[in-house]
Amino acid sequence: MNLRVNGESRTIPTDVQSIRALLLHLNIELKCVAVELNGEILETSQFQSARLKENDKIEIVSFVGGG
Repeated sequence: MNLRVNGESRTIPTDVQSIRALLLHLNIELKCVAVELNGEILETSQFQSARLKENDKIEIVSFVGGG
């Protein structure tokens, strides 16, 4: 499946069907991230139910702590 992730075209395996699965596939920590799917900001509780489709646009922002 072809997706646009943070402005880059990516080919993702077809078994990656949810935002949660995509984040795990990309080795991104689920707790410290904000995700926008096709212009809509998702709640963390939606990561499992939000299904991916061909040519979806996903923006992922990771939060980094420090001082």
